[in-house]
Amino acid sequence: MPSNEERLLSAAIYAISFFTVFIGPLVIWLVKKNESSFIDYHGREYLNFLISYAVYGIVSWILMIVLIGFILAPVVGVLGVVFTIVGAIKAYEGQEYRIPFIFRIL
Repeated sequence: MPSNEERLLSAAIYAISFFTVFIGPLVIWLVKKNESSFIDYHGREYLNFLISYAVYGIVSWILMIVLIGFILAPVVGVLGVVFTIVGAIKAYEGQEYRIPFIFRIL
């Protein structure tokens, strides 16, 4: 079971992303990844999530030419918010949550 500090910092990776999408989670992950495998896991998961959903957003934007992007773009946005909230909750509960539909690059 991860310590309270590890759980809090892992949840903060997701929560701070609402204010600083890239920089805040990256800083927390880079500073603490060598001290805790739990924080490292959630940092990698969030950054993979960010990369994947950026690609999905770009594809949705391109598909607006054929009108299907107008449906996909809001779906990608809503799923991004929902999975970020669920990730924060699961991290705070001490669970390793795998966000669906992401590329595992890192």
